[in-house]
Amino acid sequence: LDPRDDLLGLGFEGGGWVRFLPFASLKGNHLLCLPEVVCGAPSIYLDFARQKLDAKISVAAQNCYKVPKGAFTGEISPAMIKDIGATWVILGHSERRHVFGESDELIGQKVAHALAEGLGVIACIGEKLDEREAGITEKVVFEQTKAIADNVKDWSKVVLAYEPVWAIGTGKTATPQQAQEVHEKLRGWLKSHVSDAVAQSTRIIYGGSVTGSNCKELASQHDVDGFLVGGASLKPEFVDIINAKH
Repeated sequence: LDPRDDLLGLGFEGGGWVRFLPFASLKGNHLLCLPEVVCGAPSIYLDFARQKLDAKISVAAQNCYKVPKGAFTGEISPAMIKDIGATWVILGHSERRHVFGESDELIGQKVAHALAEGLGVIACIGEKLDEREAGITEKVVFEQTKAIADNVKDWSKVVLAYEPVWAIGTGKTATPQQAQEVHEKLRGWLKSHVSDAVAQSTRIIYGGSVTGSNCKELASQHDVDGFLVGGASLKPEFVDIINAKH
């Protein structure tokens, strides 16, 4: 397989994501069109998701902590995630950054520990609306990417997810050209600061109000390697998103 074969991550919100499970079973043949599909379930449903989903669909936690054990009530560790059969974790999602106040440094530490424990990491980056309007999108996403890159030894286990915060759940979507521009610049940053091989092989996926109506044009962009999907994953159009490059 090409190292940049598409990845589709599903970042479900609340408990409504459970509606996806019977739909996934019904549409199973379509779901397996992509080389890799990952279902990011709330922590209390990780075991349920792993039991119900086809084995070819991976399961991800939506967060984890930076150490293996200790007095951290309410947190979950990579070891716990692996214990129930999940193999991925989403880290640095915009809500973790801007609602729960997670810093670039903390996210980098989480990335390091998750990778050391053998999980794949979907690492999220993206600018807020005021940052885009101020013309500092590159500065913001490069700083976020550096905090992640400084903690990565094996890039084969890392997917970068660019999610402009102003486009998440708002109905506003970055234009295909805006998405491509940032993805291309991120790939250039990886080439300059990590290696050309990593830049060419690392998957950079887009998240931010992806729908059945806009997915094909987004997917046609050279540096868009898949999607991080929220609300649309609960609707029939989800199949169109999966098949966006087919």
